[in-house]
Amino acid sequence: MLPMLPIEKYFGQLELVYEFYGAMPTGVTVSETGRIFICFPKWGDDVPFTVAEIVGNQLQPYPNLDINKVKQGDITGSFISVQSVVADGKGTLWVLDTAAPNFSPPIIGGAKLAAVDLETNTIRKVYTFAEDVVLPTTYLNDVRFDFRVGKAGFAYITDSSSEGPGAIIVVDLDSGTAFRRLNGAQSTSPDRYFLPKVEGKILMNRKIDGSISPLSMSADGIAISPDGKRLFYCPLVSRHLYSISTKALRDRTIPDEDLSYHVEYWGEKGASDGMITDAKGAVYAGDYENNSIRKIWPDGRMETIAHDPRLLWADTLSIGPDQYLYFIVNQLHRQARFHYGRDLRKKPYSLLRIRIDDMPAPAF
Repeated sequence: MLPMLPIEKYFGQLELVYEFYGAMPTGVTVSETGRIFICFPKWGDDVPFTVAEIVGNQLQPYPNLDINKVKQGDITGSFISVQSVVADGKGTLWVLDTAAPNFSPPIIGGAKLAAVDLETNTIRKVYTFAEDVVLPTTYLNDVRFDFRVGKAGFAYITDSSSEGPGAIIVVDLDSGTAFRRLNGAQSTSPDRYFLPKVEGKILMNRKIDGSISPLSMSADGIAISPDGKRLFYCPLVSRHLYSISTKALRDRTIPDEDLSYHVEYWGEKGASDGMITDAKGAVYAGDYENNSIRKIWPDGRMETIAHDPRLLWADTLSIGPDQYLYFIVNQLHRQARFHYGRDLRKKPYSLLRIRIDDMPAPAF
C-alpha cells in the first residue's frame, strides 16, 4: 500500500447554481436583470424543449413549449436544435438554432438566429441564411454582437464544422445579409497535430462498429472586446487563441484569402469550448483537458482562476450582472460517440459560477 503522497492542488471557489437530471445542456446566458437561460441541442438525449429558462428551481420551456416543437410548416418560427443562447444586455435573448439534430446537415431554412424580446417573451425577428453561408457541413456554434456599427449592429457566428470548412459568419442585422469569412483558414480550422487528452485519456471519435478517427471540429469559442473592435476565437480541436479586427471581417473588399494577414496569434491558452469577455477586456476560457477556467488579460498574461476535478468539460461561459462567471459543465467528452457506443456520462450535469468582480463586455 502506498504511503500518503503529495497530490494535485485544486482551487477556485465554485458555487452550484443548478443541477440537470434530464438532457445534457450546452449553453447558458444571464440577462441584465439576472434571468438565466439554458439550451439543449438534440444530440441523442430526450430533449422536450431546446431552450429553457430557470425559474425558481424549475426548467421552463422558453419562450413557450409550442415554439420548441418542430413544425414542418413553420421551421423558421420554431426552434429545432439550439446550440447557443446569448442575452445582449438590452432586453433581447438571441437564439442560435443549428437546425442540425445529431450533427446532420442543417435543415434548409431551419438554421437561424432569432431575437426574442425579453419583456414580451415573443420572437421579434428571425435571420435565416443562404445556402452559400450555411453549408451542408455547417454547425452553427456560438455568437457575439456589436450594436455600435452599422444601422442595427452586426453578429459574428462560429461555424465549428467537423466535416467541412470552419469559418466566422458575419451578419448585418439591418439588412440580414450574411457572409462567410476566414473560410477554411488555418485559424478557424482544427489543429491536425493536436490530440486532446481528457481525464488522462486521448479523446477520439470511437464508433460502435469499432472504427476510430481523430476529432476534427473547427472554430467554436468566440468573444468580443469591450469596444467591439476585436473578435477572439478558437477552434475546438486546438489550444490556440486568435483575434481579428472586426472592421476587417466586415470589409468585403478584403479578399478572404488575404484576411488571414489580419489575424493576430495570442498563443496557447489550453483547449477551450466556450469563451467570454469582461468589461475590462479580459477573456475567460475553459480548458477541458485540465478541468480549468482561464483568464487571459488584455496584455496577454494568462491566469488559471479555477482548477477542480468537477470541471468535467466547461462548455459555454456567461458573465452576469452580479459579477459572477457562469458556466455549464456537461461531461461532453463522456458521450457515447467517443466510447464505442457506451455513454459514460453521470448525472447531474451542472451550472456553476465563480466570482470575478467584473461586468460583462457591453455590446452597445
